[in-house]
Amino acid sequence: MSEIKTLPLKKPDWLRTTAAIGGDFDKVREVTRKHSLHTVCDASHCPNIRECWSGKSATFMILGAACTRNCRFCAVDHGVPQGMTDQTEPGRVSEAVRELGLKYVVITSVTRDDLNDGGASIFAETVKAVHSVSECKVELLIPDLSGNIEALRTIADSAPEVIGHNIETVERLQKQVRDHRFSYAMSLYMLAELKRSYPHMTTKSSIMLGLGETLPEVVRTMSDLRGAGVEAIAIGQYLKPKGGSLPITEYIAPEKFKMLEAEAHDMGFRYIASGPFVRTSYRAQRILGQIGGV
Repeated sequence: MSEIKTLPLKKPDWLRTTAAIGGDFDKVREVTRKHSLHTVCDASHCPNIRECWSGKSATFMILGAACTRNCRFCAVDHGVPQGMTDQTEPGRVSEAVRELGLKYVVITSVTRDDLNDGGASIFAETVKAVHSVSECKVELLIPDLSGNIEALRTIADSAPEVIGHNIETVERLQKQVRDHRFSYAMSLYMLAELKRSYPHMTTKSSIMLGLGETLPEVVRTMSDLRGAGVEAIAIGQYLKPKGGSLPITEYIAPEKFKMLEAEAHDMGFRYIASGPFVRTSYRAQRILGQIGGV
């Protein structure tokens, strides 16, 4: 009997990008290369790169290019990082921010389980460096730091305006989607501890849809995040990156994203981004003015 092949889902019209490359795209490329910086835009094959870079917006990825974890949804290289941390990186990021004239920047990283503090000290130095050269607001997207609360405090004490950590998917699908060292409970714990210790810190998380989750599971995940004190949430469509191993099970209609946006509003989230193209850092600067203290 011949093997039955499963055809890939046809991408719907609402997921076809039409953004042209604008004048600032080349400027962002030039500056990131000049300072030998990595961006998650490139590393994750983000579908919004044309729009964001053309609008002079980029998400810098620090602590190298190799992640010690291997999540199935992610296109970032994984493996054993070469060497320790680069102490010049915070200064290079801050210079790029200054040269681009950014008012809001998102800084994330690969996960570095090989470092005692998970790279927290470099995160902190990067925030301080950016604040020292400009009035740019800083949003961080951090890994779980293996549950290291002292490392979390090192980052929070550097006073970024927003700290995010992504739950990624519903509890049932965690082991299928994320590296086995991540856990739903750990992510909620770190977010809750951050809010408990730094009640005025704006916290954020993100959920991908289209992985086989049910609507009640998504609503429960949103509720769990809100229970951990998370104030800002991003909900978007999972899109399989080039070479990725995790299949898409469903393309979520824009109407469902609108419904989840309303649900999040009713739960008390103060900033909500919900739509097919939404990623954690997509149009992240819109949080400015919507949450007090940012």
